[in-house]
Amino acid sequence: MNDFPLSKSLSLMVCFFMLAGVCRGQEKTQPKKVRGVVAEKPEEGTQFVDLGDGRFMVPYATTLPGTDISLYMVPIRGGVFRMGDDENESTSPEFRVKVEPFWMSVYETTWEQYWRFMDLGASDGGMKDVQSGGLRIVTEDNKIDAVTCPSPLYEPSVTYDAGQEDEQCAATITQYAAKQYTKWLSLSSGQFYRLPYESEWEHACRAGTTTRFYFGDDDDELEEHAWFENNSDEERHEVGELEPNPWGLYDMYGNVSEWVLDGYSEQGYLFAKGAAADKVFSATEAYQQPKKVTQRVLRGGCFQQTAEHCNSVARQSAEDWRIADPNTPDSPWWFSDSESMGVGFRIIRPLKVPPRAQQEKFWRPDNPKIIVEYESRIEKGNGAIGIVDQELHKDLEAAALKRRTER
Repeated sequence: MNDFPLSKSLSLMVCFFMLAGVCRGQEKTQPKKVRGVVAEKPEEGTQFVDLGDGRFMVPYATTLPGTDISLYMVPIRGGVFRMGDDENESTSPEFRVKVEPFWMSVYETTWEQYWRFMDLGASDGGMKDVQSGGLRIVTEDNKIDAVTCPSPLYEPSVTYDAGQEDEQCAATITQYAAKQYTKWLSLSSGQFYRLPYESEWEHACRAGTTTRFYFGDDDDELEEHAWFENNSDEERHEVGELEPNPWGLYDMYGNVSEWVLDGYSEQGYLFAKGAAADKVFSATEAYQQPKKVTQRVLRGGCFQQTAEHCNSVARQSAEDWRIADPNTPDSPWWFSDSESMGVGFRIIRPLKVPPRAQQEKFWRPDNPKIIVEYESRIEKGNGAIGIVDQELHKDLEAAALKRRTER
C-alpha cells in the first residue's frame, strides 16, 4: 500500500495529512519524542486520545523498514468496558476489563506487508545471504534479538486461490508466525509492536458500543461492514473497501479472522466465573495463556463464515489445520488446511512500552513443540533464523548487490 487509498477512507486520510505537520512540529518540543504523540490538541474532526497530561495520541503513518510500503495506525483510548457475551453466559460470562491506550493498525496485515517478512527466509536475497558473509549469526549472547523467517508456502496456488493481490489480507498464517512478524517489525523499526490481547481486540472492535455488532444487534447491515459468506464470493478482498467501525478500523468483521495472544478453552472465560459484580480485571489479568499448540483464539470471523462468527463477541479456536502438511514436522509458520485460508492478523502498538526483556513474552514460542518444529525446519534449510535490528535492511541491500555483481 504505497499510496493512501482515497476511495477507502477520505476522512481518515484528511486526518493523517492534517496531523503530518502537527506531529513534526509539536513532537520536537517534548522531552522525549514519541511517534504518534503530540503536545497540541488536534483540530476538530481528527481522531485522537487525550492523555490528560497535555499530550495527545494521534493517527500516524509509517513505512516498513527499507521499503515504501505504508502502515497506518490509529489511537485506541483506554478505559473499562464490558467483555463477553450475555447470551452465552455458560461459556462466555460478561465481565469488566480495564484496557490501557494503544494504537491499532487500521487494516489487517496485507500480502504486500507480509511478503517483506517472508523475503527474509528466501534462499536468494534473504537472511542466509547476509549470514554467508559472517553477519547476523545467532549466538547465546544475542539470541534475544533472533527472529525466525518463514519457510516457503506449501502450495501457493491453494493459498492464493482466495486472493493474492498486494492489498488483500495475508492468510494461512499461524499465531507463532504472526508473533515473529511483530518481532521483526519491532526490532527493525525501533517501535514495539505485538498482537493484541483478546480484551484489547474486543475493546477496539466494540468502539464504545455494547451491542452484538458495533452498528447494533441486527445483522441486516453486515454486508456494508464485512466480507463474509453472503457477499465474499469465496475470496479474500482488499482491505478497507467497506465501512469502518466508529474508531476507524476496517474489516474487524469478516475478510480474515484475526489472531489474538490468548489461548482458547471450551469452558470460556474461567477466570471471570464467580467474580464479584464490581470486579474489574486488567488486560493482563484477563489474558488466558495458551496451553496447546492448536487451541488459540481467533476473533472477527472470515470471508468463509456466517454472521454468527462475524461480530464483536464470537470466538473460535484454530483446529488442527496442519493435518494435510506433507512435511514432518509440521510447519510452525503455516497452516495447510483449506479452512485456514481465512486466518490472518492485525497489530497493535501499546502506549506503555515494557522493558526489552519483557517484550519477549509477546514474541517467543510458548510451547516446546513449536521450538522443535522451527529448529528442525531451519536445520534442513527450510526457513531461517537471524539477528534483526534497525540496520538489517542495509545488510540485505548489500548482500543483494554482492549477489548481482557476482553473476
